[in-house]
Amino acid sequence: MIPAALAPWVPVVILLTSLVPALAIFALPERTERTRTVLNLSGAVAKVALVAVLVPPVLAGNRYEWRVPFLPSVDLVLRVEPFSLFFLGLSAFLWLLTTVYAIGYLKKGGQHRSRFFAFFSLCVVASSGIALSGNLVTFVIFYELLTLATYPLVIHEQTKAALRGGRVYLTYTLTGGAALLLGAVWLTSLVGPVEFADRGNPAVAQLAADDPGAARAVFVLILAGLAVKAALVPLHGWLPRSMVAPAPVSALLHAVAVVKAGVFGIVLLVDLVYGAEVAEGLGLLTPLMVLACVTILWGSVRALRQDGLKARLAYSTVSQVAYVTLGISMVNAAGMTGGLVHIVHQGLMKITLFFCAGLIAHTLGLTKVSQLSGIGRRMPLTCAAFTVGALGMVGIPPVAGYMSKWYLGLGAVEADAPWVVVVLVASSLLNAAYFLPVVARMWWGTPDPALELEHRVKVGAEAPWAMLGPTIITAVCSVGVTVFAGLQYSPLSVARLIVEESWLP
Repeated sequence: MIPAALAPWVPVVILLTSLVPALAIFALPERTERTRTVLNLSGAVAKVALVAVLVPPVLAGNRYEWRVPFLPSVDLVLRVEPFSLFFLGLSAFLWLLTTVYAIGYLKKGGQHRSRFFAFFSLCVVASSGIALSGNLVTFVIFYELLTLATYPLVIHEQTKAALRGGRVYLTYTLTGGAALLLGAVWLTSLVGPVEFADRGNPAVAQLAADDPGAARAVFVLILAGLAVKAALVPLHGWLPRSMVAPAPVSALLHAVAVVKAGVFGIVLLVDLVYGAEVAEGLGLLTPLMVLACVTILWGSVRALRQDGLKARLAYSTVSQVAYVTLGISMVNAAGMTGGLVHIVHQGLMKITLFFCAGLIAHTLGLTKVSQLSGIGRRMPLTCAAFTVGALGMVGIPPVAGYMSKWYLGLGAVEADAPWVVVVLVASSLLNAAYFLPVVARMWWGTPDPALELEHRVKVGAEAPWAMLGPTIITAVCSVGVTVFAGLQYSPLSVARLIVEESWLP
């Protein structure tokens, strides 16, 4: 039980769990590895513990809000409610595991580790702020902070390719941020401060009734800004080019930070700014559904052509994250639940796959699909984890992707949109076409003698446990969220609660 006097400070304390380590690590010299590790892990563990404590009271109806005047008649608002806690829980859990993984990844030969981990923590501050935002202005501030905090991570290696990838990343995301800012200013000028509210902001609903043309134009402008980070076609080009980032950064970008921030913003726009009923009445959700389906198929087709393992995973992200947008555009319980729960499911599966890609590159020096023949005999745990993640992406039970696709399929039937079912089936076949050959090559392929794999693995563990442990945990969780989906606080149960009590008309 949190004392009433302390309740308003809960969102601030959540931010401080990652902000304090970030500021302290900036001041640390490079050689202070132990202090840096303690700060990183202490902050990450504290955030996970705090989120876990908040789950029962928040789902029971308690809310924790902190607000301070920011602009004339506009407050800076941080709020803990079920949807924010849903995203925050994913962020906190995967930040802890990625921190452990990154410590192992950079232990040997890593440069500028204090700078890396400081921006790494700052990135989590921004993600947490996005999750906790209680109005549009607060969301825009943390959304832009995320861009600035992740750029140094993308260019961390300081190679020509990294700097080129960083420029592309910055160009796309700042342009998208400008569109989002313009849309937020426009909407605020029309209706006043835009607070997020269950089933949409009443003032925005009134705008939709009085001036539907302006309401549609603002929606499209904000959506265009958010679609960049969400990697919706044709604004996805930055994502594959950002694969020059170190493996822990790629894992965080794809599982919980940048792309999830974009899709989280789209959910806020549809369900908490406009409200699903108003957005549907304006005729905005069918085009959004079509855009999501085009992205799902386009990402999969592009993934088929990639020999680089991280590039293949990047195009897979383009496809898989669009499932969330597809789900929330259906306006029924099954579809919206499928889209919402996929935020967690895709995060677990995709971070597993990127952890594996990093392990393979770190241990064997292999980065291409065509080089992976027979590595299952050298790295069985890593390849087993990759297999779990890949089967989940295809939608094979009992891995998490199966549950997401099941609910999305039910939602499509309920929405009387059989063509969406066709897209889901086609997408799963494409997923199988670009993931299963990789799995088969790992386990049953004949190693290229020129690669001399037997000399690249040290005796003992197949890889550092600091990297292998988080990979196994996320793989197990990718199955566990389906096996234990009926439990009270499972991602699926919480997603259904949010949709039925806060979003459905």
